[in-house]
Amino acid sequence: MTLSSYLKINERGSSVRQEIIAGLTTFLAMVYSIIVVPNMLSAAGFPAESVFVATCLVAGLGSILIGLWANVPMAIGCAISLTAFTAFSLVLGQGVSIPVALGAIFLMGVVFTLISVTGVRAWILRNLPASIAHGAGIGIGLFLLLIAANGVGLVIKNDAGLPVTMGEFMSLPVILSLVGLAAIIGLERLRIKGSILWVIITITMIGLLFDPAVKSDGAILKVPSFGSDSLFMQMDVMGALNTAILPVVFALVMTAIFDATGTIRAVAGQANLLDKDGQIINGGRALTSDSVSSLFSGIFGTAPAAVYIESAAGTAVGGKTGLTAIVVGVLFLLMLFFQPLAFLVPSYATAPALMYVGLLMLSNVSRLDFEDFVGAMSGLICAVFIVLTANIVTGIMLGFGTLVLGRLISGEFNKLNLGTVIIAVVLVAFYALGYAI
Repeated sequence: MTLSSYLKINERGSSVRQEIIAGLTTFLAMVYSIIVVPNMLSAAGFPAESVFVATCLVAGLGSILIGLWANVPMAIGCAISLTAFTAFSLVLGQGVSIPVALGAIFLMGVVFTLISVTGVRAWILRNLPASIAHGAGIGIGLFLLLIAANGVGLVIKNDAGLPVTMGEFMSLPVILSLVGLAAIIGLERLRIKGSILWVIITITMIGLLFDPAVKSDGAILKVPSFGSDSLFMQMDVMGALNTAILPVVFALVMTAIFDATGTIRAVAGQANLLDKDGQIINGGRALTSDSVSSLFSGIFGTAPAAVYIESAAGTAVGGKTGLTAIVVGVLFLLMLFFQPLAFLVPSYATAPALMYVGLLMLSNVSRLDFEDFVGAMSGLICAVFIVLTANIVTGIMLGFGTLVLGRLISGEFNKLNLGTVIIAVVLVAFYALGYAI
């Protein structure tokens, strides 16, 4: 059996070329993680060189695992939200040592994997109401737009009045991001294959020519090494079993369950990988691959892993199988040798792709059934508060809470099931007791 037939490339209406382009696109959309993650963790005392290598390994091995085993076009990397929590809340805020923090991440991976393998996580997915699922897709799309726009300075923090305001419109990053977005839309209308990838490459080349900040020092290759301060196998699992640390493990698990589950559901919908019952094709394997990758994080010494919402950039250009994820994984492993090039692709080169994907995900609004008023409004609350709180789990929690209370108040008891009620109670309690990140 060839890899092409094993991954059902022709059966899903794709081609090897299309999958490779999708993989390259997803990789370029999320390669920023190997810059951002080491920067954030090094601020908390983690050795940057060790974290860089670990981050590449987690993204590489995790993406290959989910591609080969689950056959879905979803890439895995170190979650930026959980990276921030690890660095600024856990280590700097609570004074937890780096080995104990890594031990907590490893334990989180163990618990997360057990939840996935035993079917608890799949049960959560089955009991995720369609309106909340669509709302999560809308909210994540808006969130991507906000992240990309803020990253290039188009939308910035406002010191007075509303929280955000417009940045410097005539700056090079803003101009190239907006022109790039318009170019993607135009090329997609013309059905140009790989349009997002071509725009990313073109903007990077323009940056090399006209932006002094985008430059190469001439070095291309570097032998990968964890360095003298290696964090490989340095996790303190026994220290993480301390009663003071266990709530942190619980918080990591709960956040990962709903953050990553919502992301996987949104990307699967974008790639049309849902069966006739609306369930994710090979969803169980995708969920387990996601959780196992956090075990890699603890072992190699970096932040917890998760499926990246940027995977939708690859599905937007036609990624339909695990080959997309495998390509991403191989490229991340190759980045181990190309550390000097890690800073070459500027954020404003990938921002148009993220904005475009965000806009595409807003199409989930059309999937909301406004005949079911309570369901539709709950989905919109989920979407809006994902953006307003900059937290996917918070939006899902508020959506669930509104749905259950709305059903009870309106007398629509028959539209509720026990699973939805249990999830809503657990989520609200998770926040009310102060465990939320």
